[in-house]
Amino acid sequence: MYSIVDIEATGGNSKIGRITEIAIYKFDGRQVVEEFSSLVNPERDIPPYVQRLTGINNKMAAKAPLFRDIAEEVDRITKNSCFVGHNVKFDYSFFQMEFEALGFEYKRERLCTLQLSEHLIPEAPAYGLGKLCKSLGIPLEDRHRAQGDALATVKLFQHLLQLDGSLDVSKIKKYKRKP
Repeated sequence: MYSIVDIEATGGNSKIGRITEIAIYKFDGRQVVEEFSSLVNPERDIPPYVQRLTGINNKMAAKAPLFRDIAEEVDRITKNSCFVGHNVKFDYSFFQMEFEALGFEYKRERLCTLQLSEHLIPEAPAYGLGKLCKSLGIPLEDRHRAQGDALATVKLFQHLLQLDGSLDVSKIKKYKRKP
């Protein structure tokens, strides 16, 4: 089971930034079986450049739940699954910091679709999510919003699973990183 995740945040550093939006698609290797998404109140101002990039402003975030209010649901949906993201280190580090701030340790196996793409599609012109999806003909709506990017990552992951007939969900474990 896989939890394909994307977040938006107040900045690029999980040690000082906070999550502003989360999307999670629980994927069984064939289809999405559950999904969760929410804006998140980061309890700080969102820098203007991040507001322009994501479209998430301080007014929207102020009305959103705090991470602690959705942490139990986030933990439940990602439990017993591999945490998948495009540049997974970014998303995962924010989850770890948010849970650590609540006094909990967050550990999941991880899989990076960026690294997997580099391995399986060496001829791709670029590996950023937007450019990679464009080159593969994968639709990407709501760019730089958690749901849009996470759904594109689901479609990319499905594409990667289909690239090689011998590549199946059980064999992909060699690309996973331990918690």
